[in-house]
Amino acid sequence: MKNDLNKTARSGGEILVAQLLKQGVDRVFCVPGESYLAVLDALYDTDIQIIICRQEGGAAMMAEAYAKLSGKPGVCMVTRAPGATNAYAGVHIANQDSTPLILLVGQIDTGMRERKAFQEMDYHAVFGDQSKWATEIDDVERIPELMSRAFHIATAGNPGPVVIALPENMLVQRAEVQDAPTVKAIPLNPSQQQIESTISMLQKAENPILLAGGSRWSKNAVDELIKFADKSGIPVAVEFRRQMLFPHSHPCYAGDVGLGINPKLVQRLKDSDCIMLVGGSMSEVPSQSYTLLNIPKAAQSLIHVHPDIHELNRVYQADLAVNSTAEAWLQGLNQAAALTTLDRKWHSLSQTAHEDYLAWTDPSKNQSPGDLTMAHMMSLLREKLPKDSIMCNGAGNYATWLHRYYRFEQYGTQLAPTSGSMGYGLPAAVAAKQYAPDKTVICFAGDGCFMMHGQEFATAIQYDLPIVVLIFDNGMYGTIRMHQERDYPDRVSGTYLKNPDFAAYAKAFGGHGERVERNEEFEAAFDRALSSGKPAIIHCLMNPEAITPDRTLSQIRDNSKKIVYIRA
Repeated sequence: MKNDLNKTARSGGEILVAQLLKQGVDRVFCVPGESYLAVLDALYDTDIQIIICRQEGGAAMMAEAYAKLSGKPGVCMVTRAPGATNAYAGVHIANQDSTPLILLVGQIDTGMRERKAFQEMDYHAVFGDQSKWATEIDDVERIPELMSRAFHIATAGNPGPVVIALPENMLVQRAEVQDAPTVKAIPLNPSQQQIESTISMLQKAENPILLAGGSRWSKNAVDELIKFADKSGIPVAVEFRRQMLFPHSHPCYAGDVGLGINPKLVQRLKDSDCIMLVGGSMSEVPSQSYTLLNIPKAAQSLIHVHPDIHELNRVYQADLAVNSTAEAWLQGLNQAAALTTLDRKWHSLSQTAHEDYLAWTDPSKNQSPGDLTMAHMMSLLREKLPKDSIMCNGAGNYATWLHRYYRFEQYGTQLAPTSGSMGYGLPAAVAAKQYAPDKTVICFAGDGCFMMHGQEFATAIQYDLPIVVLIFDNGMYGTIRMHQERDYPDRVSGTYLKNPDFAAYAKAFGGHGERVERNEEFEAAFDRALSSGKPAIIHCLMNPEAITPDRTLSQIRDNSKKIVYIRA
């Protein structure tokens, strides 16, 4: 097929990179591979920045974190089978978190298929369950079409990952083709009738709550949510690891619905007569293992607003299901003349909910054991850090303190996987600092979590990204040990860890490293790490007993023994 607008033949690699430029891609995260050298060569002549990573899982997580902050699809490039399978964790995060991600994978020559060629893999089969679309581009002339489709699928409805395999021979073939136009978002707006029905339902409600979650949010959407809360006085809670969707100092903020939830917030949700779920899906963690709402029909009136029509009524049969983005929905509510009838109707309800939140998140009340305590560190960070600081974490009990005691005030300040994927915090922090160099970026990591992708500290060094990594070392896979003591008390198996000197690890790469063992040492160490101007690690030695904000490891074990005895 000839292209009248482009008489110059280009290689598949050049055509693909041209499509990235058309879609506004300004950076890609990669681990290089010989299978896509033609793409790397084509990138040489562009302004697209290549972030060279140390492992494909870290690269995919960086791309996913970048997408969360920028609102644009993150692009990750990896080589075939081993590289692709390493990247799988990042694809799973993007799938669970509804994050737009494009994973470009080098592939074997098309003439070698089904011979068990070197690093051969069926990407449709491997990634089909965890991506919105998995495909392979066989025809060089179809690159513009299929890349355009990939960006549309990744961003439309409920965003998510797209995986594209690129056969090595296809990337060096030449063709004259026209570049695809830039993909534009398709508007998802509520109807006037849905707006009026919502206000009518709210007028009848005595004990409502708004629950914000999911993706496709923006600063403007959060501003609209704040405006709606100001006008109506409705209590606002957020889903698991979506705390940046509403300022915690706002008088309507009721807390986060996730792991380690405030029991009073659980009861508030159960007692509510109307829940407006905006953007989220009330999946396992926020629903407390699907116990907060009856399935399929909730006891409460349910208004469910979601950008993906396939999510609506999939688990919960809503009284009003609205296929809309959060921003369009909240704008519609705020512009409705009938909204004046709600005029801070639930002010006293929100006041009580916010007081409950403040009491629950007071670190001075925490009595965790140890010379160095998470409550002390969180209290200090809450006071010292700028409100636009970006907080990054992976998975582990250490994150419970961050989610409970830190006060998120602005959109774009939280990077955390709802999938509970370990190792995410460090790659996310690298991507965040690379994207927003003027902001303070803090990585929270347990000792087990950090070592999952600790090699990406080298990426922070390579690109001179002065992040601060706080490693909370209790010498074990803490979350698993907690569950182990609960279900199999005194039978410790497979959870012990022997760790290196993480401060020395930082210095070995050329970064700043410190070791802290007492509360009185932390502030000065943190200040030195920030002022060093280098990627920094503070190795925090924690008491293994301090496993949750509310219970020690021994308390969990002793309580489990009592339960086992009673059952016997």
